[in-house]
Amino acid sequence: MLVISCIKQVPDTTQVKIDPVTNTLVREGIPFIVNPYDTHALEEGLALKDRYGLRSVAISMGPPNTVATLKKACALGVDEAILLSDRAFGGADTLATSQVLASAIERLAQQEEVGIVFCGKQTIDGDTAQVGPGIATRLGFTQLTLVDRIEWLDLDKKRIRVRRKLEGRHEIVEAPLPVVITAVRELNRPRYPTVPMRLTAELTEVTVWDNQVLNLDVETVGLKGSATWVSKIFSPERDQGEIIGDGIKDPVGTAHLLLDKMLSKDLLAI
Repeated sequence: MLVISCIKQVPDTTQVKIDPVTNTLVREGIPFIVNPYDTHALEEGLALKDRYGLRSVAISMGPPNTVATLKKACALGVDEAILLSDRAFGGADTLATSQVLASAIERLAQQEEVGIVFCGKQTIDGDTAQVGPGIATRLGFTQLTLVDRIEWLDLDKKRIRVRRKLEGRHEIVEAPLPVVITAVRELNRPRYPTVPMRLTAELTEVTVWDNQVLNLDVETVGLKGSATWVSKIFSPERDQGEIIGDGIKDPVGTAHLLLDKMLSKDLLAI
């Protein structure tokens, strides 16, 4: 049985630039990292591989340089790494991205049973949290989002029980396989690659699937297949800060000034 981890190469958000014409991210010259939430998705897939003997596959959609990200997954222990890369896939929103990823998973399922697909909760360059649910919907898999613990997995009965992290509470959910799980940071602590694994990964061949392999309608993928677009993007303006009183020489008086200021702006309930 396969456990698949979907990972994404994202730009370092501390150095992001925006194209003023297309309102899309400028990726040239910007350092890339593995999306932080996806590292937890990858780790949980590897943990299930270690515990249950599942075969682990990492897949990613992106430009050719995404091979470097997938080699990092190989250094951690995945059995196979697949890059989905084609000019037709470029500029995709979450709808078009989930189409390509779901198609790749379907192709893998033709060769071997897919039990679990892991995705990060969201990506730091989009923050939509839509790709995981989109994959589940397209494949007809059970959808388990915001998972912070796998309670148990029964491969014979093909069932899984997880804990979901909700606002102010947790929810225990039991579901049949196959499932798509979106991981939060609390799910695990990602492992580090050993030096021998890093060296081996450099020699590992990453499989590349373009649209000649997936044979998707170009009108349903990439920019053409995207139902959403960004009409405007900008950095919000921040109000000028204000220094009130002297907190060192007159802390009590400064505290009173602060309270008066907050009361005048109706920021305190009295």
